[in-house]
Amino acid sequence: MDAEALRTFLTVHRQRGFSNAARRLHRTQPAISRRISLLEQELGAPLFERVSGGTMLSQAGRVLLPYAERALAALQDAENAVRALASTASGPVTLAAVGTLAGTRLTRILGRFARAHPDVDLSLTTATSADVSDLVRRGEAIIGLRYFDDSSPDISSQPVATEDLVVTCAPQHALAGRTVKSLAMLRAERWLAFPEVPGRREIAAAHVFALFLARGVGEIPWTPIDSLTAQKRLVEAGFGLALMPRSSIGEELAARTLSTIKVGDLKAGQPIVAVTRSGGFLSPAARQLLEMLHRDYGRARS
Repeated sequence: MDAEALRTFLTVHRQRGFSNAARRLHRTQPAISRRISLLEQELGAPLFERVSGGTMLSQAGRVLLPYAERALAALQDAENAVRALASTASGPVTLAAVGTLAGTRLTRILGRFARAHPDVDLSLTTATSADVSDLVRRGEAIIGLRYFDDSSPDISSQPVATEDLVVTCAPQHALAGRTVKSLAMLRAERWLAFPEVPGRREIAAAHVFALFLARGVGEIPWTPIDSLTAQKRLVEAGFGLALMPRSSIGEELAARTLSTIKVGDLKAGQPIVAVTRSGGFLSPAARQLLEMLHRDYGRARS
């Protein structure tokens, strides 16, 4: 079992089929099929099952998957560690962040980092909190920025800041810019929130429901909206209220296209956590970016 075999296995899995994997790896489909067949012969078990529209992992494939990801991530660590000997501030650094965190606060930090380290190939990708951890675990991202700790032993979690959550409304709302005594006073409003998705730790409907339940309110009218941008536009148009990270609406507040309602008994927030792979190699540039996130994130207000 070699690295190329494991890389082929992972690519077939992630691309959901042999044809897609062949295009991704710039090889022929028979070559991909042959490589997987040799690996299956070596392991003595089939790794994929044919299903309508593509392939899926067999039981043996599901067992192999985390080991293959760790093995290739370790090889990437080894390559990065050797290359780091040649330069202390160059090479690739990939950051994966929850989409709602990829706002002005983060981009200001990344801009300062890029200016201070022009030889570093810095890239940013966005995903849900669970997917951020998976990208780090697989070695596809060096650092992740997500909500809440990840309890997996493969992941090291370090708190960076706490994101303030505020009740957001349209500027023309009767309570815009005003204060109400309790969140319960907003129970008749329609709320917009992310639908429940396993593994996503963003501000889902359950978060909003829990705040009302703590105040004795069992049910509230709400609409599932699976996009922060869409939530903003709908709130702007007066379709409802939303609980949003303050940093994500800084530009709208400045432009006065959104407003907020201060709630006397509401102090809501969610922790922002930097995640890295436990025992994984961090280049000098990656360590400097991680230090900058810890040092500057809370100060880089939108």
